[in-house]
Amino acid sequence: MAGELIRFDDKHISVEQMQMSVDRILQCYIRNIAGPPSLLIKDYLREAGFWHVAMIGRGCKLDPKLISALIERWRLETHTFHLSCGEYTITLEDVHLQLGLLVNGDAVTRSVHSADWGVVCYELLGAIPDNVNGGRIEMGWLRDTFPEPDDDSTELEKIRYARAYILQIIKGYLMPDLSRNLVHLRWLLKLVDFRAAGEFSWRSAVLATLYPEMCGATRPNKAKIGDIRLLLEQRSKAQFQWTSYEDPAIRVVIPDEYLQNLNAWHVKVLLVNFAIVEMHQSDRVLRQLGFRQPIPVAPEVLDDHHKINLRQLHTD
Repeated sequence: MAGELIRFDDKHISVEQMQMSVDRILQCYIRNIAGPPSLLIKDYLREAGFWHVAMIGRGCKLDPKLISALIERWRLETHTFHLSCGEYTITLEDVHLQLGLLVNGDAVTRSVHSADWGVVCYELLGAIPDNVNGGRIEMGWLRDTFPEPDDDSTELEKIRYARAYILQIIKGYLMPDLSRNLVHLRWLLKLVDFRAAGEFSWRSAVLATLYPEMCGATRPNKAKIGDIRLLLEQRSKAQFQWTSYEDPAIRVVIPDEYLQNLNAWHVKVLLVNFAIVEMHQSDRVLRQLGFRQPIPVAPEVLDDHHKINLRQLHTD
């Protein structure tokens, strides 16, 4: 029966979802950068706020089964995982402590419709690829066109390489999407001045991208779920630990500077990334208030809301 809902482990799912998610696993994608950033561009990356993520982001590995099992429990209406042991979500705290990105800063947004992308590319990178598709260029072109600088490189060459490197970071594993090998030059507009780039709330932009991408992944034809769902169901609230940053072994690898303002992520704010606007609510605040949002009787349809995304800008 099309559209019929059934209840399964305190979660409403459609018959179609159950039929299509028996043993399905999401196809997860991330593009790692081959080597560490050159020390010749360290100052530029630090100034722009990307040095830490450049150092820890290489060699990232994904667990498709775990991701799939979590996505199965993701609610579009609340942007939280509804588990048998409670309600949790990915917050600004996670993005900050893992990636070291700034949250207190300007929103990553501006109009990009009138930009001459060929001119932008040439002025900021010093070269133009043969194909600029709606403001997007191939990641492989960045890699092939900008070899790692050496001691004989000019300052301008180092600056251009740093910009190309940051573009690969942004598209490779901070804000990847379905266009695997293409990166939009709108990010380049934020890298005209590295000091100014360091004033943007990149942490909010990453989370604003992650939430709708996860919402899109909940569609039945997008997911293949594995047996790891049983592990999530068997965990009690006491066993399920989402405050791993309190573990001394983990805390020691987090730079002290990221722990100075612990209230920065305990907020209810709008997350902005160009055309994307999402709401953030710290799950720690939810727990402190003793509040748990009930699962809606029927899933709310948010298709129109999620049509407003970065991919829409590619075709406008």
